[in-house]
Amino acid sequence: MEALLEVRNLSIGIKRGGDLLSSVEDVSFDIYPGEILGIVGESGSGKTLTALSILSLLSENKKITSGSILYNDMDLLTLIGKKMEAIRGKEISMVFQEPFSSLNPLLKIGSQIGEGLTLHGEKDKTLIKSRSKELMEKLGLHDTYPHRLSGGMCQRAMIAIAIICGPRLLIADEPTTALDHDTQSKILALLKKINRDMGTSILFISHDIEVIKELCGRVLVMYSGCILEEGSTCEVFSNPAHEYTRGLINSVPSAAMRGKALTAIPGKIPSLEEGRPSGCPFHPRCTKAMPECKRDFPPARKIGANRTTRCILGEFNDK
Repeated sequence: MEALLEVRNLSIGIKRGGDLLSSVEDVSFDIYPGEILGIVGESGSGKTLTALSILSLLSENKKITSGSILYNDMDLLTLIGKKMEAIRGKEISMVFQEPFSSLNPLLKIGSQIGEGLTLHGEKDKTLIKSRSKELMEKLGLHDTYPHRLSGGMCQRAMIAIAIICGPRLLIADEPTTALDHDTQSKILALLKKINRDMGTSILFISHDIEVIKELCGRVLVMYSGCILEEGSTCEVFSNPAHEYTRGLINSVPSAAMRGKALTAIPGKIPSLEEGRPSGCPFHPRCTKAMPECKRDFPPARKIGANRTTRCILGEFNDK
């Protein structure tokens, strides 16, 4: 199957003073039509920066230093002005983590949902209002001001804004963070329904393994701006090939661990100022690190039909 979106060798730097510090390094992955792809990793792994770069939404102090992002035979990184505006919202949309800060408090959500159609050339106000009302009914929303909505309802409004134009790809950046478990489950169910009914591909970003397990068919494990492991969600989390993935899984609370201390990954992700260590970026925190890990960072290699890892122990871990 031909990929809907192809990210190749993407690297992103962040300006600090006169320096450009590496944040995302040589990231490559594909998103296929109709799939839900997850990116998981600790805060600071580069997940959000990678997603923002797809729609050229990086702030001025961040710069793409290399790579390409191909969509419909176009490199999105070369599009500027109206050419990129034609893609945002219509072809590719994004749902952000903080719905309250993304919604206009002075406008009812019906107007905000319909705005996407207006921006992309629809002039029939009756049609815009009708389409907005129909979508709100499907999502269980009432046309009111954002401050009168719960966090979950505000997130539904953001999803409605993102899908009103029928995009082929929806990027969801931590959309369930800070929501209670019941509301989180409803948002995940809504995303599944959008994927199923509209055929919309979804790039779902989270630090929560359990959420990724529930929603995503395939997952990328990201650490310090690099992808360390990729594969089907079931295979990756049932039989991790990278020690970082194993550490993430072991640190998740479970009923079996009730009353016991959690197994935490020692140390922390290196800061931008500290810089990515030589060799495998995870080796300073890895309990199985060998001298080779400090010296070499192996390229992604296949350990199965649809699995890759960047760990020299990967082929042994996968057995």
